[in-house]
Amino acid sequence: MNYTARLAATTAAAAAFAAGAFCAAPVRAQEQDGARDSINAGRPDFVESSNVVGKGRLQLETGVVWERDRGGGGRERILSTPTLLRIGVADTVELRVETAGRVVRHASENGERATQAGYGDAALGVSWHAMDAAGSLPSVGVLLSADLDTGSRAFRGQGVRPSLRVVGEWDLPNGYALGVMPGIGVERDDGHGGRYRYGILGVIVAKSFGERLRGLVEVAMPHIARSAHGGTQASFDVGAAYLLSRDVQIDAMLSRGLNSRTPDLALTVGLSIRR
Repeated sequence: MNYTARLAATTAAAAAFAAGAFCAAPVRAQEQDGARDSINAGRPDFVESSNVVGKGRLQLETGVVWERDRGGGGRERILSTPTLLRIGVADTVELRVETAGRVVRHASENGERATQAGYGDAALGVSWHAMDAAGSLPSVGVLLSADLDTGSRAFRGQGVRPSLRVVGEWDLPNGYALGVMPGIGVERDDGHGGRYRYGILGVIVAKSFGERLRGLVEVAMPHIARSAHGGTQASFDVGAAYLLSRDVQIDAMLSRGLNSRTPDLALTVGLSIRR
């Protein structure tokens, strides 16, 4: 199977998984359905939403990511299927189960090619909507999560790696919105003294075009650290999300790496469904 066919097959599998999971999910009370607002998904951008899905709701966010990295005489392409399940346990609290999904890596260097395939690590987390927007104050969310070494050997991290992120979102005039997400995480690097801390930062400006379409630009820095611990990763992202209904969103985003430690180019397309 060539690369294009593999991409199509992976996309179809992700969509089938999403449909199957939500056909089996319970439907909420009819009187609540009439008063609900539109889905608020974290995809496709790096900055998370400050809001939660709400008590009794399930929300699945899944997609396909293609990355390309060229540098040092080598070339690498990675295809993955990140998936997030959000479970509303209270009006302001949700549980989160996340995984990088199926991962396929193609690498070539000095004329030699290699392919690795497997599954990425899973992560468990909790999100708390701490404050609604009021005047000049933002809507605030707090996300605590831990990556677990559950993936295939080629894509598995080391031990439990916790992270804490705080999201602030401001509604601006003319349909614009600003989001900022600072955070801190702990990673393991046995080659350089065990565990180390790294920073997290994302800044996004979004624009609504009517009730269904939203565009965005973003600077994402998921890993800010000293060069001994992998250095800083940074990208500039441009994307859009479109509501097919109040409970279904499709999205796409293009990312350009801003330094040599970040993939040169990345493209993601995704689907989010709420029940």
